[in-house]
Amino acid sequence: EKTISNLLHHNDYLNVFSSHSPNGISRLVQGQTIQKIWRRGKFIVFTLELGYLYFHLRMTGQLVISIKDQDYKYITAELVFSDKTSLYFKDYRKFGRIGYAQTLNFINQMVGVEPLGRRFTFPYLQKELKKRKRQIKPLLLDQSFICGLGNIYVDECLWLSCIHPQTLSNKLQIKNVPELYRSILTVLQEAIRLNGTTIINFKYGDNNRGNFKQFLNVYARAGLPCFRCSNKIEKVFIGQRGTYFCRVCQN
Repeated sequence: EKTISNLLHHNDYLNVFSSHSPNGISRLVQGQTIQKIWRRGKFIVFTLELGYLYFHLRMTGQLVISIKDQDYKYITAELVFSDKTSLYFKDYRKFGRIGYAQTLNFINQMVGVEPLGRRFTFPYLQKELKKRKRQIKPLLLDQSFICGLGNIYVDECLWLSCIHPQTLSNKLQIKNVPELYRSILTVLQEAIRLNGTTIINFKYGDNNRGNFKQFLNVYARAGLPCFRCSNKIEKVFIGQRGTYFCRVCQN
């Protein structure tokens, strides 16, 4: 068990603290013992004796137990424990957030179904796609629809299931929906097995790089031949997100 003695902010990144001021959150968590640590979407939640301390990782947030001197400029907050150890919130792009709440109802309102959870079934996906009239790429990126699908994995899923990223969700061909469902499971499970995808600065554990990058079929391959049909992979922007696809396979 770990008991919190302080929550410090570093480098004046005050926008990181979303629910209270840095001193306000620190006062609320001081002296509290962590009961449980769990995840919901990109929220890392610390269940305390009273209330919850949460971290939202956004794009580049990480919780690390040690830092190098050159990394200090990326540290936005430090959780100090009574045994003199610390947990650091490291965030290259400073989009991550820290907050305290008495209940977590707001998280369930923000975050959709977990794609590797029991609720995410083929009938569920089929029904929810039919209910919406949105381009499939932005819809899959919407964390209130399905949480945990980022830009890389959505491009990979759509390539595997031969779906054009601008196809309207309620207009998908019947054969494409089961293929999309299987692709989501396959891509995420394989990415987890290979410890994630390091394109620029993602690291896990003791500063290790994820290995899924070498198995990407379409992401970041603009101008290179499609592995399926040899047509050149294209890059366009859909919903302000760089999107890689094959115009022949994903027609």
